[in-house]
Order: sequence, then structure tokens, then C-alpha cells
Amino acid sequence: MLRRVWILGLLVVGGLAPCGCAREDSNRIVIRVANWDGAGDDDKFARLIQDLNVEFERENPGVEIRVENIPNEYVSKMILSFIAKAEPDIMMLDLASAAVFVNNGVLTDLSPIIRKDSEFKLDDFFPNALNAGRRGSSLYAIPKDFTPVVVYYNKRLFDSAGLPYPKPGWTYDDFLATARKLTTKDRYGFAFSNWMGGWITWLWNNGGDVLSPDGKRAEGYFDSPQNIEAVTFLRDLVKKYNVSPSLSAAASMGVDPFANGQAAMTVSGHWSMVGYANAPKDENGKPRITWDDLGVVEMPHNTAQPQTVVYESGYAIGKNCKHKEMAWKYIKFMTGFHAQSLYNSSGIAVDGRKDVAAERSKIPLEASFLPIIPAARPPWGSRVEGYEFVEHAGEAAMDSILQNGTPVDEALHRAAKQIDFEFTKQ
Repeated sequence: MLRRVWILGLLVVGGLAPCGCAREDSNRIVIRVANWDGAGDDDKFARLIQDLNVEFERENPGVEIRVENIPNEYVSKMILSFIAKAEPDIMMLDLASAAVFVNNGVLTDLSPIIRKDSEFKLDDFFPNALNAGRRGSSLYAIPKDFTPVVVYYNKRLFDSAGLPYPKPGWTYDDFLATARKLTTKDRYGFAFSNWMGGWITWLWNNGGDVLSPDGKRAEGYFDSPQNIEAVTFLRDLVKKYNVSPSLSAAASMGVDPFANGQAAMTVSGHWSMVGYANAPKDENGKPRITWDDLGVVEMPHNTAQPQTVVYESGYAIGKNCKHKEMAWKYIKFMTGFHAQSLYNSSGIAVDGRKDVAAERSKIPLEASFLPIIPAARPPWGSRVEGYEFVEHAGEAAMDSILQNGTPVDEALHRAAKQIDFEFTKQ
């Protein structure tokens, strides 16, 4: 990917360089931190981060934390900043797109720094979140937070239907039977979304995958019999059994059917809890769903063990950072127990630290995520450059199946060929 944006990088280097060079006086250290938040964000989460940055500056006189918000096209703009040699000191690394940065050697290997720091304990972090930033013996990111993809269910709707709540170990047949019993003329049993980052877990839990184990080939994998079966199952939820609204019907609602109390189950990550806390209100001014209504359970599976994906964000240091010692000190502060306890009170994700997550598990809904974490695996984008094309092709295939009636095997085979052709150009 870096090669493919090189020409574009040359065109914009002049525009990036001035903003990339933080002017410092002899008595001040500026640490530039890039993330994907919006510049005008002023919600609880954003204010917590601002307060923590102020606290760090107060504890370290002469240091300024300069946050650079990049809300749109974060990955491509960060790539260009490295090409232009205008990269930040610290970047928030999204595990789903980490490969392009890790594989091209633009980040600092944190392992030597950690070995010299007796205060920092890797055992404080969840292994599968921490190891997602590894390449062999090198470590390129420290987890801030993460989430497995799970099934959310609305307890209130289950209760009204007289159904028991879903239990771990359920199968696709169990899921379908439950969704059909929950579906009425006024609500759906499930809300399917054509977000491949979520529906890839249905492929995994039917024994399939989208790429070969080395991540270089899609044909024979994306269009495998297991995937054809899994995608046919998803299609039938919408087209045959009508337990989920069609994509066009869901879009016409203008709201998330699950958050609006119009669907009893959905698939998403921990981040959705923030939105559910601000769910739409009914005609009497009452929220259509509350945290007390929410339940969380592992994905249904036709395999021996359930599988899910872990989406993680973490702190990485640019290879050419001028103040690596101070950048590391900031990362230690922001991933420490104190900062993470405050930060995670927003409910945005599962904390990367086991001790903070344990504290949060005193809330029953938070505790529901912990048993699911061991089954979570890194997304393909953590190690395959250009993986975003796979997701675009997958979502286009699913759209053609659900909207245009394209046969499942034909749509998946076409997507597999497109992916392999794209990979040959890299």
C-alpha cells in the first residue's frame, strides 16, 4: 500500500510538512499524538482524554501533548504522513489496519524499551490483545482497549416472548429457531447489517475463512463450501425466514432497529453500548432500550469451539520519533491503572488491562464479555496489507446476494477472483 500511495504522497508532502513539524523552544517538548476522533468531539469520552492529557502535562512540566484528530480516512492520511516524514510521535494503531504500518517498518519496536523498564508489566494486559501487536519477538503497540464481536439480545423482548436467554454453546439452528419465535408483525428477531467486520465471524463459526492461512489467496477459501453454507444461512434469515429486515428496509427505518427496540438480537462490539445508553425514546419519553435490557452472548457456532474477532486500538511510537523516552512515558501513563480506570468509565470498550477489566466486571453486563475474550482472534487486517479491499469485495458480494438475488456461490466466487487479482497488483 505504501508503494501505491507514493506518488500521491509526493503531491501532498508540501502540504503535510508544515503541520507535521511541531515548533519547539529549548525548554519545551511537544509530543504529537494522532487518533481518529473528530476535531470537535466534546462527549464524555473526549473530555476524559483531555483531562488525562492535562494531568500528564502537569506531572511533566515543559511537556505539551498535542492531539491531532483525523476523523476521516485516518489510515491513508497516516500513511501519507510517514511518506512525507511528517508523522506524529505517537499514533493510535487500529488493529484492523495495522499491517500496513507494522510490515513496512515505520513503527518503533517497543520490546527493547520494555526490557529496560522494570516498572512496566506485560502480564497486566490480556494476551490476545497484547499479542496482536507482535511480529516474532518484536512488539509494536500497547493495547488501550479492545472488543470481541458478540451477539447482543434484548432481555425485555425475550421476556415478552416467554423465551429463555441465549446460552453459550448454541448453534446456527438454535439461533434461527430463537429468531423465528421472536419475530412478530411489529418486530424482527434479528437485525443483520452488511458489515463484513461482523459477519466474517459467521464464516469462521461454520469452519470457513476468507483467505488462505498465509493471507495471499482468496479462491478456494472465500468461495469455500463452508462459506457458501454460512452466507446462504445469512441470506435466508432475511429472504426466506424474514426474521431480519432487508438492507433497504433497515435503511428506511433511519435508526438502528436493535437500539430502537424493533429487533431482539444483533451482532456488534462493545462500542455499541455507548450508543445504546443514548437509545431513542418512545412516545412516552422512555428509552426504547436500556442497559438493563441488554444481554451479551458468544456467537452461535457449528464448530467445536466458538470464534470471534478482536478489534483493538493501541499506542504505537513512530520510528523517527525524536522524544521516544517521553513518548514511552506518556504511553505508560495512558495505559496505567489510574488512567485506564477513568478512561474506561465511558464504557467504550473492554479495557486492555486485566485489572481494570476485572473492576468493570462488577457490572454484570461488562462481566458477560470476559468469557468470550479467549475465543477472539486478530482481524486479517492486522497482518495482511490491503485487506480493506477484501472487505469492500465481501460487502459488495453480500449486497448483490441480498439486493439483487445473485446466487451465493456465484457472488462469493466472483469476489474471490477480484481479491486475488487485486493482490497480484500489490
